[in-house]
Amino acid sequence: MKKILLTTLVLGFVIVAKPQPPGQPPKPPSAEERLKHTSELLQKEVVLTAAQKAAVEAAFKNFFTAADKVRKDNPPPPPPPPDPKVKEAMDKLVAERDESIKKILSAAQYEKYKEAMKKMHPQGGPGGKNGPPPPRQ
Repeated sequence: MKKILLTTLVLGFVIVAKPQPPGQPPKPPSAEERLKHTSELLQKEVVLTAAQKAAVEAAFKNFFTAADKVRKDNPPPPPPPPDPKVKEAMDKLVAERDESIKKILSAAQYEKYKEAMKKMHPQGGPGGKNGPPPPRQ
């Protein structure tokens, strides 16, 4: 019985997970979505009575709420730093791009361009030279 329940829960989380567009962090389903899916799956697999279903839903609601709080209080670690070779190559490309742009723009326009690039890439990504990203909160 425990194996079926555990398997059902794992499958439920896998089924609920939706693919995200590239470049966006995955957004987990809400507690309500997880509760609904788990409830449907358990009802289909275990066939609960109304009283059992209500008690199981309450237990899972408490679990999902507590799990969300734990995740909120402990965000995922930041991504690892880029490979030094890749960073060096990107820095070189950025420098070449900026040199080309500098030839096109006036000095005042180029200063505005550099400020705009800092705003576009505030975490030190391509074009931004502000150092490492700030710690997540």
